[in-house]
Amino acid sequence: MSNLLHRLAPTNALRALRPEDTPRVTTMELFFDLVYVFTIIQLSHYLLEHASWLGALEYVTLFAAVWWAWNYTAWAANWVNPDHPSGRGLMIVLMGCALLMAVAAPQAFSERAELFAFAYVAMALIRAGYMALVFRGHVMGQNYAQLGAWSAISGLFWILGAFIAPARLELWIVAVLIDYAAPYFGFWLPGKGATPMSSWTLKGLHLFERNQLIFIIALGESILLLGGYLVSHEIHLDTGAAALIGFLLIVTLWWIYFVDLSEPGEHRFEHATDHTSLARAGLAYAHGVAVCGAIVTAVAIEMIVAHPHDAIHAETAIIAFAGPSLFLLGCTIFHRVTAERLRGLYLLAVAALAGWGWLALSLHLNGLWLGAGVLMIMVAMAALGHRKAG
Repeated sequence: MSNLLHRLAPTNALRALRPEDTPRVTTMELFFDLVYVFTIIQLSHYLLEHASWLGALEYVTLFAAVWWAWNYTAWAANWVNPDHPSGRGLMIVLMGCALLMAVAAPQAFSERAELFAFAYVAMALIRAGYMALVFRGHVMGQNYAQLGAWSAISGLFWILGAFIAPARLELWIVAVLIDYAAPYFGFWLPGKGATPMSSWTLKGLHLFERNQLIFIIALGESILLLGGYLVSHEIHLDTGAAALIGFLLIVTLWWIYFVDLSEPGEHRFEHATDHTSLARAGLAYAHGVAVCGAIVTAVAIEMIVAHPHDAIHAETAIIAFAGPSLFLLGCTIFHRVTAERLRGLYLLAVAALAGWGWLALSLHLNGLWLGAGVLMIMVAMAALGHRKAG
């Protein structure tokens, strides 16, 4: 048994780092992220094809699972060396599970529910089990064992939802709530207690870079949807104008994130002592909201470019509001955590987006007007935020 453990999960698969070192992002991690290019495409198309309140709730549930699977893998790679043969094997196995989730996503609430649920649960248990073994004899081993127990509890609801179709959405929402609540309860178990955040020896700058890269992938989905539509349709003046609005909106999201937020975020991680608490709130949760917003924004751009002169429907107005607003709310949480103050300008922009969406719908404005108004609000906020930061 000892020899088997040494082969499957050798302790030297952990990164050999001094306290002051920051792990570098490896090519294996970048290779793993390629699956999420496809996954995000699947999620955006799901929302496009299910633009309703029920479809939106299903999309959020699927996104929550996809994001948590990526997030926990990024955290694991903070400690495990993805270039070690054992670590590389782990990443490849998890990559395969993530690919199955992406393949199942379009029919996750119908004929491929079992594939989605089993792939997600397998990914969670394999990752936690491997980490508990590779950290055997250390506090982190116990931490991951307790994380694995919470994953098993949520996994029960994922599997039940896969087989009980009438209650699938409700059961999966419960599973998501368990997964997302677990870190705030410290993965508490009877007789074991909670795992103190101080015992998770995280290197925050590595994880921050990983989150920046996945956000770039989310923005890339906007480019893919926009470019894909323009390739397959004739480009007229109205289509070109809508495409320009969409492109500038993508640039604005990039600007707000990387010009307004990245520098203070990096500064905080460089000087903070408790990287784990900072990363939990500022990356695991805040970045999830921002990435979700970027994907929804991609859907809004597609809807506007496809129907630039048609009077907008309620779903178009809501999605055009929800995408940038979710992005800004994620940025608000991140800025509150890293800069330790509330960026009221972001919340003001969310209110302005809500007002513009309601006005555009009430006046039966077309997609061009809706998109132009959203763009103006975001550009104004980016300009004011940059001036204030400077």
